[in-house]
Amino acid sequence: MKNSSKLHLKKEIVTYEKSDLKKSVLQLFNTLVPFFVLWYLAYESLAISYWLTLAISVLASGFVIRIFILFHDCCHHSFFRNRLANEILGTITGILTFFPYHQWRLSHSIHHATSGNLDKRGTGDIWILTVEEYVAASTWTRIAYRLYRNPLVLFGLGPIYIFLIQNRFNRKKATRSERINTYITNLGIVSLCALLIFMVGFKAFLLVHGPIFLLSGAAGIWLFYVQHQFEDTYFEQDERWDYVMASVEGSSYFKLPKVLQWLTGNIGFHHVHHLSPKVPNYNLEKAHDNTPALHLVSTITIISSLQAIRFRLWDEHNKKFVSFREVRHLMN
Repeated sequence: MKNSSKLHLKKEIVTYEKSDLKKSVLQLFNTLVPFFVLWYLAYESLAISYWLTLAISVLASGFVIRIFILFHDCCHHSFFRNRLANEILGTITGILTFFPYHQWRLSHSIHHATSGNLDKRGTGDIWILTVEEYVAASTWTRIAYRLYRNPLVLFGLGPIYIFLIQNRFNRKKATRSERINTYITNLGIVSLCALLIFMVGFKAFLLVHGPIFLLSGAAGIWLFYVQHQFEDTYFEQDERWDYVMASVEGSSYFKLPKVLQWLTGNIGFHHVHHLSPKVPNYNLEKAHDNTPALHLVSTITIISSLQAIRFRLWDEHNKKFVSFREVRHLMN
């Protein structure tokens, strides 16, 4: 893609960067209210059948993902035009999703600035090693990496570690405002959980919120995983890395059924989001549909996304993901 084309593409997207207060408020209403109603119905269903509770929990977990998308937009200051409004709502939705607003906003902005850059990996990303790095790594590093990339660890233990443990602590060089925001988030989470436990009991709380937490966490990590790890993705060394190319070639269009697209806040249009994080989630589809150049990006579906499970290492020479089995001969 020529520089003139890249510039033109970025200019086309600017049109969709303005947030709409009415749409944002409507999203607040049609996201938070259904979630609280479903949570209550899941609790009431305990007296009928736990299978019914689990069924309701599946739907409620979808709304947790949608709440996270609102949080995500606030982190980019794209949900409201007012910065303080984004910070307040971001902190509240961060409490509901177990994410500290200031801390995650910083790590996620680094992810956007370095996505696909092999020399700047490590912040806000899924751990990725190249074939050469894996072959040269120590035995313990290989074991740790293989465990990390195991689906049971990545999508099972991952949400528990990230949401319950990692997100509760500040990074070493955190600013004062970042530290305070993390403390406020932790206090909010403890207070909300304590209130719910007081109202419904500890056992009922676990039976209702446990599945919601695990399902939404696993689905959230899966969404992030498959939208950067697909067959024709983009990775380059720093000297050859390009922001626009990383956005349109290193971020997929995850084409979901309309219901799932709505629940996930259009995050499937990830290429648009990376091209311009200022585009509110409710404008992503419109930006994609009205920008012909974006119709050429890699498109994945639920079925084709399952192939990403076998993507383990990045082969720099052939510009593709490979499995551990494919590099086994290099280890001998």
